Amino acid sequence: MLDLGNRIGDFRVLIRDRDTKYTALFHEVFTTEGIRVVLTAPQAPRMNSIMERWVGSVRRELLDRILILNERHLRKVLAGYETHFNGHRPHRALQQASPLRALPDPVDADIKVTRQDRLGGLLHEYAQVA
Repeated sequence: MLDLGNRIGDFRVLIRDRDTKYTALFHEVFTTEGIRVVLTAPQAPRMNSIMERWVGSVRRELLDRILILNERHLRKVLAGYETHFNGHRPHRALQQASPLRALPDPVDADIKVTRQDRLGGLLHEYAQVA
């Protein structure tokens, strides 16, 4: 809640699973702020599949490959990954476009590509050169 600061009013619903690590106090903190807490069905990971998929991508592509030193480092690395994920990483569901970019034009056979490394070479971003 401290991290949300003034943005707490932007949220109306919190969707979470039924993990026992979420206590009644956790639930109460959100409800006192006017946020409705919705629990997913027991043993139904598909109910929150978009988030489950994102967490899996973060683990496979980032956290399994880097040693996190502290919370500040984690936040910085996650911010860099979020920028990469939304602005540069190709998504199959978007025809290899990223969420914050338009769908790509059809590819010509004769193209030149450049690569830019992110997060010390852990992630790579590719762009077509005119």
